[in-house]
Amino acid sequence: MNQPTNVLNPNDTNNANRGRRKKLFALLALSVALIGGGGWVYWELVGSHHISTDDAYTGVESAELTPSVTGTIAEVRVTDTQSVKKGDVLVVIDPADAKLALAQADADLGRAVRRVKSLEANDAGLGAQVLAREEEEKRLDAQLAAAQADFERADIDLKRRKALVESGSVSGDELTRAQNAHASAEANVKGMNASIAQAHATRNAAVGAKQANAALISGADLDSNPEVALARARRDQAALDLERTTIRSPVDGVVAKRQVQLGQKVQAGMPLLSVVPIQNMHVDANFKEVQLKKVKAGQPATVRADIYGESVTYHGVVEGFSGGTGAAFSLIPAQNATGNWIKVVQRLPVRIRLDPAELQAHPLRVGMSTSAEIDLNSKS
Repeated sequence: MNQPTNVLNPNDTNNANRGRRKKLFALLALSVALIGGGGWVYWELVGSHHISTDDAYTGVESAELTPSVTGTIAEVRVTDTQSVKKGDVLVVIDPADAKLALAQADADLGRAVRRVKSLEANDAGLGAQVLAREEEEKRLDAQLAAAQADFERADIDLKRRKALVESGSVSGDELTRAQNAHASAEANVKGMNASIAQAHATRNAAVGAKQANAALISGADLDSNPEVALARARRDQAALDLERTTIRSPVDGVVAKRQVQLGQKVQAGMPLLSVVPIQNMHVDANFKEVQLKKVKAGQPATVRADIYGESVTYHGVVEGFSGGTGAAFSLIPAQNATGNWIKVVQRLPVRIRLDPAELQAHPLRVGMSTSAEIDLNSKS
């Protein structure tokens, strides 16, 4: 018995293939449309409201310690990577010279106080001397008046005797005595005038000494006297220099770049070490300038550090923008006024302040690589 044979029509096969291809093209077009629409929706709802960069690094305002006085290092109490607290003693400079300077300044202050007290005491004594010189002048004036009276009497007697000599009423001896008395009276007057001039000069000298003494103490008491104030300032400076021989940490942080060694002779201003306050770490995120149109200070940001990967997310706030691009502050700035100039999109550092609690839980160090994202939805 013959079996029926199925014969495929070529036209039916081609039609079936074309139908499948149409369905596949339709599915592909639908997939592309869905992917494009989804991408557009994501960009409009999410992507356009966030900007990100992986050109971001941690930074902090480190405290660089330098001595304020010259001396020899007596103690170094810290090493690199050591954590310290604010006020901890880090380095001690030999205080022997500073102690001697303070003792000398104390002595100078005591001497200045005693000198001013002596000037105050002398003021009264010099005033009494001026009064004594004035009384002396008065006494000499009285004596001069008496001497002038004696001279006038001697002059009259001499004239009378000269008139009587020719008549023989006065002897030669008597005339001689009258002449001697006249000369003596005249000499007394001249001597008194000289004494009065000397007394006047002495009184002027006493007045000048009193004025000079008063100029050193007038308008100020013992504490505010310029000489005492200067000596006290020098004593305070010496005390401050002694205190500065002990160098303390100005902030909490980690010791870095320790260069000081025991026994080293250091000068004021010489770098000794740095203290890095890792609890105040921030991120300098270098965004392209075309990304920053909507970025403002106060907007929230998220940061991920390469050291922790995706497992740790830091939350921060935009603090502000750098004063210039990285190229502007480079060692050799770009010279754009050339014939072969090519425009390059620049990056501007944006500082992001991080949450101290998150930093304490997951510490960072300066210069670590991070990625940053800023939420532009905030209107801060």
